[in-house]
Amino acid sequence: MSSPIVVFTVTVSLLGVHVLHGLPSSYLQPRNHHGVKTEKFIEKYFTQTVDHFNFNSMGNGTFLQRYLITEEHWTQGHGPVFFYTGNEGDIWEFAANSGFITELAAQLRAVVVFAEHRYYGTSLPFGKDSLRVPQIGLLTVEQALADYAVMIRDLKQQLGAAGCPVIVFGGSYGGMLSAYMRLKYPNMVAGALAASAPVLSTAGLGASGQFFRDVTAVSAECSSSGRDFESVSSECRDAVRGAFHQLTELAQHQDYSRIQSALSLCEPLSCAQDMQQLNGMLRNAFTLLAMLDYPYSTHFMGSMPANPVKVACETMLSGPDLLTSLRNTAGIVYNSSGLLPCFDLYSLYVECADPTGCGLGLNSLAWDYQACTEIDLCFESNNVTDMFPPMAFTATDRQLYCAKRWAVVPRADWLKTQFWGDALSTASNIIFSNGDLDPWANGGVRKTLSSSVIAVNISGGAHHLDLRGSNDADPESVISARKTEADLIALWVEMERTRLQRSL
Repeated sequence: MSSPIVVFTVTVSLLGVHVLHGLPSSYLQPRNHHGVKTEKFIEKYFTQTVDHFNFNSMGNGTFLQRYLITEEHWTQGHGPVFFYTGNEGDIWEFAANSGFITELAAQLRAVVVFAEHRYYGTSLPFGKDSLRVPQIGLLTVEQALADYAVMIRDLKQQLGAAGCPVIVFGGSYGGMLSAYMRLKYPNMVAGALAASAPVLSTAGLGASGQFFRDVTAVSAECSSSGRDFESVSSECRDAVRGAFHQLTELAQHQDYSRIQSALSLCEPLSCAQDMQQLNGMLRNAFTLLAMLDYPYSTHFMGSMPANPVKVACETMLSGPDLLTSLRNTAGIVYNSSGLLPCFDLYSLYVECADPTGCGLGLNSLAWDYQACTEIDLCFESNNVTDMFPPMAFTATDRQLYCAKRWAVVPRADWLKTQFWGDALSTASNIIFSNGDLDPWANGGVRKTLSSSVIAVNISGGAHHLDLRGSNDADPESVISARKTEADLIALWVEMERTRLQRSL
């Protein structure tokens, strides 16, 4: 039976949510905001099954799953369906930062859907109790993929799009999900663009020191045009390492008042745990600077200036002393407004099962749970191959933390078993795109595996830059990458349209 679709009449802005009563429909008017071109999206809610795989535990219980849709460019009943597989956050945030999808929709006359991941944003299966144990137990990759498959099936019926090919898109974890959709539901999905999708490292494949090594320096596989810290300047790398060394020495002498003063902390440190929290917060700042090293200013996962790694290195090398420089560099991430009088360690950063950062708020709790179950993020810094203090996060550390926090034991190698690990050569119609500035890149697929499992490597590209809308500051490499992606997707659409027409 087809699931009913529920539409609420609200007008939603990418800068906030405003409920306006009495309007017949809800539209986001297209405009430019900080270089991000937005489109006309209608916010809707889909009646989704709570548990797709157990007929007894929840029966046929349902919840409301949010999605966004625009038919602005669609040739009804003929154009393809472009479906964004939402990841760990509010779906409006991803819609605001994935303009390539709507640009391509205008070319191929597609309808565009951005689906929100269960347990994130407003898509909470158990309302305010969703992030409690045991209710959170239905937050799995498999349940999320089934959500998307059911939504695609029913939306195609509702839209009269039975003969319309479906292409899925996603970035980061969402890119993993788009690749998984093609692997798991090839009967429904004709192709996938998996941008900056770390399908290998999150399955436990690769070295534990790779991520923070790549935050520090572009690896040997990457282009010399890279702008991560070491490639900008070895002096920058050494300054960061030196600042952390000074912090370690002060902590060893328990000179916590000096640390508080130098870094403008709201409260003095009092123990080793506070020092661990401080190191994690500072390391996370450099992680975000590297990931979001776009050639123009952005407002995604915070506010960043253009070329933030370059700005950070200039900041590290221009202060009166290393600790002041470290404080000012962290301020690029944590105090972009300049309004914070001090840094509150435990409100600006949350330590969790993801050493690269879970973010803040309720969404961070959901991601922490996923990092405790299926998503393997046992990454560490060591101060040998990277510029950060030694901070281990081993499989044992993860197991102890997750048992205490969520009463779960991570299942080693499950993603590798369920979603093929590095044995992807027999898959088809997947683009794995990665930018050489992105520390996640080497945790993904960097080499073409077959004629239809294509690696697109983007020189001078940060975290899923290719999914972002066109910008005058884009390097030629990302313009070329988007052209390659568009050509492949157009080919897949035509191939699938032919197949569907024969089967109807």
